[in-house]
Amino acid sequence: MDWDKLRIFHAVADAGSLTHAGETLNLSQSAVSRQIRALEESLSATLFHRHARGLILTEQGELLFEATSSMSRRLDAAAARIRDSEDEVFGELRVTTTVGFGTLWLAPRLPALYAQYPDLKIDLMLEERVLDLPMREADVAIRMKEPSQADLIRRRMMAVRMKLYATPEYLRANGTPESLNDLASFRLICQSVTATQVSAGATLVRELLSHPVRSTFTVNNYFGVLQAVLNHLGIGLLPDYVTEDFTDLVNVLPDVQSHEIPVFLAYPEELRQSKRIAAFRDFVLEEIIAYRKSRSRADSATLG
Repeated sequence: MDWDKLRIFHAVADAGSLTHAGETLNLSQSAVSRQIRALEESLSATLFHRHARGLILTEQGELLFEATSSMSRRLDAAAARIRDSEDEVFGELRVTTTVGFGTLWLAPRLPALYAQYPDLKIDLMLEERVLDLPMREADVAIRMKEPSQADLIRRRMMAVRMKLYATPEYLRANGTPESLNDLASFRLICQSVTATQVSAGATLVRELLSHPVRSTFTVNNYFGVLQAVLNHLGIGLLPDYVTEDFTDLVNVLPDVQSHEIPVFLAYPEELRQSKRIAAFRDFVLEEIIAYRKSRSRADSATLG
Protein backbone atom coordinates (compact mmCIF):
# COMPACT_ATOMS: atom_id res chain seq x y z
CA MET A 1 0.00 0.00 0.00
CA ASP A 2 1.34 3.43 -0.99
CA TRP A 3 2.52 5.29 2.14
CA ASP A 4 2.15 8.66 0.48
CA LYS A 5 -1.49 7.96 -0.39
CA LEU A 6 -2.13 6.84 3.19
CA ARG A 7 -0.61 10.08 4.51
CA ILE A 8 -2.90 12.10 2.24
CA PHE A 9 -5.92 9.97 3.20
CA HIS A 10 -5.20 10.54 6.89
CA ALA A 11 -4.97 14.30 6.39
CA VAL A 12 -8.27 14.37 4.48
CA ALA A 13 -10.05 12.21 7.07
CA ASP A 14 -8.70 14.37 9.88
CA ALA A 15 -9.70 17.64 8.18
CA GLY A 16 -12.97 16.40 6.64
CA SER A 17 -12.19 18.41 3.54
CA LEU A 18 -10.03 18.07 0.44
CA THR A 19 -9.32 21.79 0.48
CA HIS A 20 -8.21 21.95 4.12
CA ALA A 21 -6.11 18.80 3.74
CA GLY A 22 -4.46 20.30 0.68
CA GLU A 23 -3.59 23.43 2.62
CA THR A 24 -1.99 21.30 5.34
CA LEU A 25 -0.06 19.21 2.83
CA ASN A 26 0.78 22.09 0.46
CA LEU A 27 -1.01 20.29 -2.38
CA SER A 28 -3.76 21.43 -4.69
CA GLN A 29 -7.28 20.16 -4.14
CA SER A 30 -7.17 18.32 -7.46
CA ALA A 31 -3.92 16.57 -6.53
CA VAL A 32 -5.40 15.44 -3.21
CA SER A 33 -8.56 14.26 -4.95
CA ARG A 34 -6.57 12.20 -7.46
CA GLN A 35 -4.62 10.49 -4.71
CA ILE A 36 -7.81 9.61 -2.80
CA ARG A 37 -9.44 8.19 -5.94
CA ALA A 38 -6.33 6.14 -6.67
CA LEU A 39 -6.31 4.77 -3.10
CA GLU A 40 -10.00 3.84 -3.34
CA GLU A 41 -9.38 2.06 -6.65
CA SER A 42 -6.44 0.12 -5.22
CA LEU A 43 -8.59 -1.01 -2.28
CA SER A 44 -11.75 -1.52 -4.36
CA ALA A 45 -13.60 0.42 -1.65
CA THR A 46 -15.28 3.78 -1.16
CA LEU A 47 -13.58 5.59 1.71
CA PHE A 48 -15.66 8.80 1.87
CA HIS A 49 -19.27 9.84 1.44
CA ARG A 50 -19.24 13.13 -0.50
CA HIS A 51 -21.55 15.82 0.90
CA ALA A 52 -21.94 19.51 0.20
CA ARG A 53 -20.62 20.28 3.69
CA GLY A 54 -17.57 18.05 3.37
CA LEU A 55 -16.48 14.44 3.52
CA ILE A 56 -17.69 11.73 5.91
CA LEU A 57 -15.86 8.45 6.34
CA THR A 58 -17.56 5.26 5.22
CA GLU A 59 -17.33 2.14 7.36
CA GLN A 60 -14.28 1.06 5.32
CA GLY A 61 -12.85 4.56 5.69
CA GLU A 62 -13.26 4.40 9.47
CA LEU A 63 -11.29 1.14 9.56
CA LEU A 64 -8.47 2.65 7.52
CA PHE A 65 -8.45 5.88 9.55
CA GLU A 66 -8.14 3.86 12.76
CA ALA A 67 -5.08 2.14 11.25
CA THR A 68 -3.48 5.36 10.01
CA SER A 69 -4.14 7.02 13.37
CA SER A 70 -2.29 4.19 15.12
CA MET A 71 0.56 4.57 12.63
CA SER A 72 0.68 8.31 13.27
CA ARG A 73 0.89 7.82 17.04
CA ARG A 74 3.70 5.31 16.65
CA LEU A 75 5.58 7.64 14.33
CA ASP A 76 5.17 10.45 16.86
CA ALA A 77 6.55 8.14 19.57
CA ALA A 78 9.51 7.23 17.38
CA ALA A 79 10.18 10.91 16.61
CA ALA A 80 10.01 11.71 20.33
CA ARG A 81 12.53 8.98 21.13
CA ILE A 82 14.86 10.23 18.39
CA ARG A 83 14.63 13.80 19.71
CA ASP A 84 15.22 12.51 23.23
CA SER A 85 18.55 11.06 22.17
CA GLU A 86 19.87 14.62 22.38
CA ASP A 87 21.50 15.85 25.57
CA GLU A 88 19.08 18.72 26.12
CA VAL A 89 15.58 18.47 27.57
CA PHE A 90 13.17 20.24 25.25
CA GLY A 91 9.99 19.74 23.23
CA GLU A 92 6.41 18.89 24.16
CA LEU A 93 5.50 16.71 27.15
CA ARG A 94 1.84 15.76 27.50
CA VAL A 95 0.96 15.20 31.16
CA THR A 96 -2.42 13.98 32.34
CA THR A 97 -3.77 13.94 35.88
CA THR A 98 -6.96 14.74 37.78
CA VAL A 99 -8.35 18.26 38.02
CA GLY A 100 -7.77 18.37 41.77
CA PHE A 101 -4.18 17.15 41.82
CA GLY A 102 -3.25 19.08 38.71
CA THR A 103 -4.58 22.43 39.90
CA LEU A 104 -3.86 22.18 43.62
CA TRP A 105 -0.52 20.31 43.77
CA LEU A 106 1.20 20.05 40.38
CA ALA A 107 0.57 23.37 38.61
CA PRO A 108 1.83 25.58 41.49
CA ARG A 109 5.15 23.70 41.39
CA LEU A 110 5.77 23.81 37.64
CA PRO A 111 7.60 27.18 37.65
CA ALA A 112 10.53 25.42 39.30
CA LEU A 113 10.57 22.81 36.50
CA TYR A 114 10.48 25.50 33.81
CA ALA A 115 13.33 27.30 35.57
CA GLN A 116 15.43 24.15 35.07
CA TYR A 117 14.23 23.43 31.53
CA PRO A 118 12.99 26.66 29.90
CA ASP A 119 12.62 25.01 26.47
CA LEU A 120 10.20 22.37 27.74
CA LYS A 121 6.59 22.63 26.50
CA ILE A 122 4.16 20.97 28.90
CA ASP A 123 0.61 20.23 27.78
CA LEU A 124 -1.24 19.60 31.06
CA MET A 125 -4.48 17.68 30.49
CA LEU A 126 -6.72 17.76 33.55
CA GLU A 127 -9.60 15.28 33.53
CA GLU A 128 -10.91 12.40 35.56
CA ARG A 129 -11.02 10.09 32.52
CA VAL A 130 -8.07 7.70 32.37
CA LEU A 131 -6.23 8.44 29.13
CA ASP A 132 -4.69 5.58 27.17
CA LEU A 133 -0.92 5.92 27.52
CA PRO A 134 0.05 2.99 25.24
CA MET A 135 -2.11 4.60 22.53
CA ARG A 136 -0.22 7.87 23.15
CA GLU A 137 -3.17 9.94 24.33
CA ALA A 138 -0.60 11.32 26.79
CA ASP A 139 3.09 10.79 27.53
CA VAL A 140 2.97 10.54 31.31
CA ALA A 141 0.17 10.24 33.85
CA ILE A 142 -0.23 10.89 37.56
CA ARG A 143 -3.14 8.78 38.78
CA MET A 144 -4.93 8.19 42.05
CA LYS A 145 -4.75 4.42 41.71
CA GLU A 146 -2.31 1.91 40.23
CA PRO A 147 -2.64 1.83 36.42
CA SER A 148 -3.97 -1.44 35.03
CA GLN A 149 -2.82 -0.98 31.42
CA ALA A 150 -0.04 -3.23 30.18
CA ASP A 151 3.39 -2.05 28.99
CA LEU A 152 3.57 0.82 31.47
CA ILE A 153 6.39 1.78 33.81
CA ARG A 154 4.70 2.78 37.06
CA ARG A 155 5.94 4.12 40.37
CA ARG A 156 4.08 4.84 43.56
CA MET A 157 4.89 8.42 44.52
CA MET A 158 2.90 9.29 47.61
CA ALA A 159 -0.36 8.68 49.45
CA VAL A 160 -3.24 11.08 50.05
CA ARG A 161 -6.14 11.13 52.49
CA MET A 162 -9.33 13.18 52.29
CA LYS A 163 -9.97 15.28 55.40
CA LEU A 164 -12.26 18.08 56.58
CA TYR A 165 -10.94 21.66 56.50
CA ALA A 166 -12.25 25.13 57.28
CA THR A 167 -10.83 28.62 57.65
CA PRO A 168 -10.27 30.11 61.13
CA GLU A 169 -12.73 32.90 60.14
CA TYR A 170 -15.52 30.42 59.42
CA LEU A 171 -14.92 28.55 62.68
CA ARG A 172 -14.82 31.77 64.72
CA ALA A 173 -18.18 32.78 63.26
CA ASN A 174 -19.85 29.37 63.48
CA GLY A 175 -18.02 27.37 66.12
CA THR A 176 -16.08 24.11 65.71
CA PRO A 177 -17.78 20.69 65.47
CA GLU A 178 -16.65 18.09 67.96
CA SER A 179 -18.37 15.08 66.38
CA LEU A 180 -20.01 14.10 63.11
CA ASN A 181 -23.41 14.68 64.66
CA ASP A 182 -22.43 18.34 65.12
CA LEU A 183 -22.41 18.78 61.33
CA ALA A 184 -26.13 19.45 61.66
CA SER A 185 -25.10 23.01 62.57
CA PHE A 186 -22.64 23.54 59.70
CA ARG A 187 -22.44 23.72 55.92
CA LEU A 188 -20.60 20.84 54.24
CA ILE A 189 -18.68 21.49 51.01
CA CYS A 190 -17.77 18.43 48.97
CA GLN A 191 -18.05 16.70 45.64
CA SER A 192 -21.40 15.14 44.84
CA VAL A 193 -21.49 11.38 45.36
CA THR A 194 -22.32 11.12 41.63
CA ALA A 195 -19.28 13.17 40.55
CA THR A 196 -16.26 11.36 39.14
CA GLN A 197 -13.75 11.04 41.96
CA VAL A 198 -11.56 8.53 43.76
CA SER A 199 -13.63 5.82 45.44
CA ALA A 200 -12.21 6.58 48.89
CA GLY A 201 -13.42 10.17 48.58
CA ALA A 202 -16.90 9.13 47.41
CA THR A 203 -17.14 6.65 50.29
CA LEU A 204 -16.35 9.34 52.85
CA VAL A 205 -18.83 11.77 51.23
CA ARG A 206 -21.58 9.15 51.58
CA GLU A 207 -20.64 8.60 55.22
CA LEU A 208 -20.73 12.32 55.97
CA LEU A 209 -24.08 12.79 54.24
CA SER A 210 -25.56 9.93 56.25
CA HIS A 211 -25.48 12.33 59.21
CA PRO A 212 -27.83 15.32 59.44
CA VAL A 213 -26.17 18.30 57.75
CA ARG A 214 -27.66 21.81 57.90
CA SER A 215 -26.61 22.83 54.40
CA THR A 216 -24.47 21.49 51.57
CA PHE A 217 -22.58 22.94 48.64
CA THR A 218 -21.31 20.44 46.06
CA VAL A 219 -18.76 21.03 43.30
CA ASN A 220 -17.53 18.58 40.66
CA ASN A 221 -13.83 19.04 41.47
CA TYR A 222 -11.60 19.74 44.46
CA PHE A 223 -10.38 23.08 43.13
CA GLY A 224 -13.95 24.38 43.42
CA VAL A 225 -14.27 22.90 46.90
CA LEU A 226 -11.08 24.67 47.96
CA GLN A 227 -12.22 28.03 46.60
CA ALA A 228 -15.48 27.74 48.54
CA VAL A 229 -13.62 26.84 51.74
CA LEU A 230 -11.15 29.72 51.33
CA ASN A 231 -14.10 32.08 51.00
CA HIS A 232 -15.48 30.91 54.36
CA LEU A 233 -18.55 29.14 52.94
CA GLY A 234 -18.28 26.07 55.16
CA ILE A 235 -16.31 22.94 56.06
CA GLY A 236 -14.85 21.25 53.01
CA LEU A 237 -13.65 17.75 52.21
CA LEU A 238 -10.23 18.14 50.62
CA PRO A 239 -7.04 16.13 49.96
CA ASP A 240 -4.59 16.61 52.80
CA TYR A 241 -1.80 17.95 50.54
CA VAL A 242 -3.60 21.33 50.29
CA THR A 243 -2.38 22.25 53.77
CA GLU A 244 1.20 22.70 52.52
CA ASP A 245 0.19 25.65 50.32
CA PHE A 246 -2.74 26.83 52.47
CA THR A 247 -1.28 26.63 55.95
CA ASP A 248 -4.06 28.61 57.64
CA LEU A 249 -6.66 25.92 56.98
CA VAL A 250 -7.81 24.08 60.10
CA ASN A 251 -8.26 20.30 60.05
CA VAL A 252 -11.72 19.85 61.56
CA LEU A 253 -12.54 16.50 63.20
CA PRO A 254 -9.00 15.10 62.63
CA ASP A 255 -10.13 11.50 63.20
CA VAL A 256 -12.50 11.73 60.23
CA GLN A 257 -10.56 10.87 57.09
CA SER A 258 -10.71 8.64 54.04
CA HIS A 259 -8.76 5.48 53.43
CA GLU A 260 -5.29 6.00 51.97
CA ILE A 261 -5.28 6.96 48.28
CA PRO A 262 -2.09 5.94 46.43
CA VAL A 263 -0.66 8.30 43.81
CA PHE A 264 1.17 6.68 40.88
CA LEU A 265 3.28 8.14 38.09
CA ALA A 266 3.19 6.07 34.88
CA TYR A 267 4.46 6.26 31.31
CA PRO A 268 4.78 3.85 28.37
CA GLU A 269 7.62 1.34 28.32
CA GLU A 270 8.62 2.61 24.87
CA LEU A 271 9.42 6.02 26.40
CA ARG A 272 11.76 4.58 29.02
CA GLN A 273 14.72 6.47 27.55
CA SER A 274 12.89 9.79 27.16
CA LYS A 275 14.91 12.58 28.73
CA ARG A 276 11.81 14.77 29.00
CA ILE A 277 9.97 12.13 31.00
CA ALA A 278 13.04 11.45 33.15
CA ALA A 279 13.33 15.17 33.90
CA PHE A 280 9.64 15.41 34.80
CA ARG A 281 9.71 12.20 36.89
CA ASP A 282 12.79 13.31 38.85
CA PHE A 283 11.30 16.76 39.40
CA VAL A 284 8.06 15.30 40.79
CA LEU A 285 10.03 12.96 43.04
CA GLU A 286 12.08 15.85 44.42
CA GLU A 287 8.92 17.86 45.08
CA ILE A 288 7.30 14.91 46.85
CA ILE A 289 10.38 14.39 49.03
CA ALA A 290 10.22 18.08 49.99
CA TYR A 291 6.47 17.71 50.63
CA ARG A 292 7.03 14.70 52.89
CA LYS A 293 9.69 16.55 54.90
CA SER A 294 7.36 19.51 55.29
CA ARG A 295 4.53 17.23 56.45
CA SER A 296 6.86 15.47 58.88
CA ARG A 297 7.95 18.79 60.42
CA ALA A 298 4.33 19.92 60.67
CA ASP A 299 3.29 16.66 62.35
CA SER A 300 6.19 16.91 64.80
CA ALA A 301 5.23 20.48 65.66
CA THR A 302 1.63 19.39 66.26
CA LEU A 303 2.69 16.52 68.53
CA GLY A 304 5.13 18.80 70.34
